[in-house]
Amino acid sequence: MRPIGAIQNETLALRFGGFLSSRGIDNQVDNNSRGAWEVWILDDDNIEKAKSLLDRFHQNPDDPAYTDAARTAARQKQQEEAAQAPKRNRVIDASAVFYVPPVALGRLSMVLIAISVLVTLLTTYGGDARLRQMLSITEFNTVESGDASQQEWLPEVRRGQVWRLFTPIFLHFGILHILFNMLWLQDLGSMIEARRGPWLLLLLTLVLAGTSNLAQYTVAGPSFGGMSGVVYGLLGYIWMQGRYNPASGLSLHPQTVTLMLVWFFLCLSGLMGPIANTAHAVGLAVGTTWGFLAAHLPAMLRRN
Repeated sequence: MRPIGAIQNETLALRFGGFLSSRGIDNQVDNNSRGAWEVWILDDDNIEKAKSLLDRFHQNPDDPAYTDAARTAARQKQQEEAAQAPKRNRVIDASAVFYVPPVALGRLSMVLIAISVLVTLLTTYGGDARLRQMLSITEFNTVESGDASQQEWLPEVRRGQVWRLFTPIFLHFGILHILFNMLWLQDLGSMIEARRGPWLLLLLTLVLAGTSNLAQYTVAGPSFGGMSGVVYGLLGYIWMQGRYNPASGLSLHPQTVTLMLVWFFLCLSGLMGPIANTAHAVGLAVGTTWGFLAAHLPAMLRRN
């Protein structure tokens, strides 16, 4: 899926989109941050042909051939939807009975889930102090609790154990803790993998893990763990991309955003017990900022 150009007028953009559809070229017309309407081609094999047609369209957008073709494409779409309506009414929506993930489980998401589950079982939900010490951001006998700035700063990391900046995300301390984190990682991580590729998900995971873990350690010491900081970061990234860059293919149902924000403030209230709230907050802030900038920076750089 790639853009081939922009049309300033919405009516003309939709007319050209309908014309492309009449030629068998699947396309999508989206409003961009500059107020123009970008034309996206779904199949890369049609890119060059679509570009050529767009050049011709710019020369005479009021040509009756375009309006007639767009109307024909609109009628065909209406007829197809009307023909499918009886079939849809006879089909039971499985999502109303069983949970259906928005996309298939991605490979990297599956690896992250598998490591989290394995570590959780091997540490018996954090009860195995030896293995937990190895994966925590620093050893507990170095910094027991409280403000880490009062103690030696990350001595193991400074001696080369860099993995400690990231591995706390695999530690979980209860069945509900890991269950909810893995469900969200399955949905949010797999969506990013499917739409933007596994390398972006890997980069997001590393950055979100490092920043949220460092922040939590600075505020409350090393006794923490979990994927929540990463999950909230992925939520923020997808939220901003869906709002400001529809062509990314990333989107969240408003109820999903509301649910996770309600859970965020519920944890912040203290009613849920000891929670790594700083990791949640920093992960959400970093992911939201990343998603917002990724949606706006390309346009800003083109203007400059």
